[in-house]
Amino acid sequence: MSDRIVVGSRESLLAVAQSMTLVDYLRRALPNVEVTLMTMKTTGDRIQDRTLDKVGGKGLFVKELDAALREGRADLSVHSLKDVPMQTPEDLPLVGFSRREDPRDALVLPVGVRALKRGGVIGTSSLRRALQLKKLFPECGIRPVRGNLQTRLSKLDEGQFDAIVLAAAGMNRMGLAHRASRYFEVDEIIPAAGQGILGVQGRAGEDYACLAGYTDKNATVAALAERAFVRELDGGCTSPVCAHAQIRDGRVNLRGLYWDEATGAITVGTEHGKVGDAEAIGVALAQRLMKEARR
Repeated sequence: MSDRIVVGSRESLLAVAQSMTLVDYLRRALPNVEVTLMTMKTTGDRIQDRTLDKVGGKGLFVKELDAALREGRADLSVHSLKDVPMQTPEDLPLVGFSRREDPRDALVLPVGVRALKRGGVIGTSSLRRALQLKKLFPECGIRPVRGNLQTRLSKLDEGQFDAIVLAAAGMNRMGLAHRASRYFEVDEIIPAAGQGILGVQGRAGEDYACLAGYTDKNATVAALAERAFVRELDGGCTSPVCAHAQIRDGRVNLRGLYWDEATGAITVGTEHGKVGDAEAIGVALAQRLMKEARR
């Protein structure tokens, strides 16, 4: 790395807060290096009138940041890992994974409301969440909601929805944990692959040893297992296919959900193994659930 490092980020308040965790770390680790943050609006930020699966998926949130890396305008970029396509370009690998924040999803109610009314409307643009919410709240309607975290909360408080579902990690990073009415445990609503982890993207062939103190070993293992599961099923960031890994005593416990688009069948299962076999565990679980769903 040179005597100047530029970190690329989306311009939303949450994206900036997340990216600043890396900027602050680099400033501490490399006191003689100038570290700056460069923000930009991505295509995914600009399109707010359609759900992401209709316009190309969450890869739209990284396209402009990828270009900045390739053109040398940025040296690193920070993403919510759940928004990063499962197949990353060979020239722009993921080079670091942050410690995982709370991976759960949270139910958020309007200010002053204490309970979700029966038959209420829950806002989420995630098919993954919608499929699992329908099992938990069969009497409720599910309607898409787009926008950044503050925009979604505003729509909720204005009365457009009776509740919305947000990632606990984002709420925590923005100091909004008090808005959560309840948290869904990971066996109630399986999180998106990589949820709660920040992924750092760089350029192939460069030395990123400076990220050693930022990268978390358990988060790395979890990310590899979860993303391998979704990738094996050819699922993207907007796919309901999802997985969550827990690491204990050098072993991985991976729980995954497979949705058969043709039949609508949902299959859930688990796979265990050593941390060194993280990706193989993800692939094995994906293949098993796919076979079970087609019997």
